[in-house]
Amino acid sequence: MKPFVSVVIPMRNEAGWIKRCLQTVRSQDYPADRFEILVADGHSDDGSAELLRSLAEEDPRLKVLDNPACIVPSGLNLAIRHSGGEIIARVDAHTTLETDYISRGVELLASTGAQNVGGPMVAVGGGEVGDAVAAAMGSRFGIGAEFHFARGEQEADTVYMGMWPRSVFEDVGLFDEDLVRNQDDELNYRIRKSGGRILLSSRMRSKYQNRQSWSGLVRQFFQYGLWKVRVLQKHPRQMSLRHFIPPAYDLGLVLALALAPWSPLAATVALVAVAVYAVVIASVVTFKGKGLAGRVRLFAAFAVIHHAWAMGFLVGLVRFAGRWGHGGKAPGLDRT
Repeated sequence: MKPFVSVVIPMRNEAGWIKRCLQTVRSQDYPADRFEILVADGHSDDGSAELLRSLAEEDPRLKVLDNPACIVPSGLNLAIRHSGGEIIARVDAHTTLETDYISRGVELLASTGAQNVGGPMVAVGGGEVGDAVAAAMGSRFGIGAEFHFARGEQEADTVYMGMWPRSVFEDVGLFDEDLVRNQDDELNYRIRKSGGRILLSSRMRSKYQNRQSWSGLVRQFFQYGLWKVRVLQKHPRQMSLRHFIPPAYDLGLVLALALAPWSPLAATVALVAVAVYAVVIASVVTFKGKGLAGRVRLFAAFAVIHHAWAMGFLVGLVRFAGRWGHGGKAPGLDRT
């Protein structure tokens, strides 16, 4: 008998996407009586909750939970605590799965002995802005994380979404609810620190609907940068050099521009820094962009991703300045 799988989905105000997501989960080729779906709803007010209740009446495998904290890690923890699966599979509401996604994950966990398996994050775009954002997220220059570029199978620091044996949460704890963003990075670091292995496999296929507006993209990456500071404070060794380059660049540029009226050297440094960055982006855009307007949008997408993340990180250093040495602890898997 195949292991029982619990699919956990945190969401809030996803009326435009949750039905499509659930359709791909419910259509898995994994035996229908060997998985359940738990959606933790963070007090949605866009009709999502009503839609979920309607879908739950059609499918007894679907359970809807109330997530009063309204953030992703609390929703994930709530769903995991109420789940009965031997394997936990995270799915995000903006994602659609290939029909063999769960089967592949279960097979990989069994054959490799890994503590977490997952696939690449494949952004699908949508509209002129969305397509530009997807192209930027699919470029190593845009986002350096390896899980965007999986080919075959390899060990990794983190993966998109993830599937875990339940015992992992019993051993290392649940998601850290102090982290509104980046809670997956933090959990995966704890898994690796405890001696666990994380496997990235292109056989676990899914598609992620990325942001389709500039304002949404700014908010997303600003928050990623902001909450990365809390990860740094909790686990300094989780960070790599690439995390520090954008904020160091922006901070240096701001200081150079501030000193430029009184220092020709500072003015020159600022000019060179801007010119080099523009030339590098322009070369990448020329290679990837389609048409002048498409290249301009792609240029803007790269700039927003880099600088929104950098400014979020710098703001986080100020906002969380008093929390160094106060890491806190992720909750354990005590069923409620």
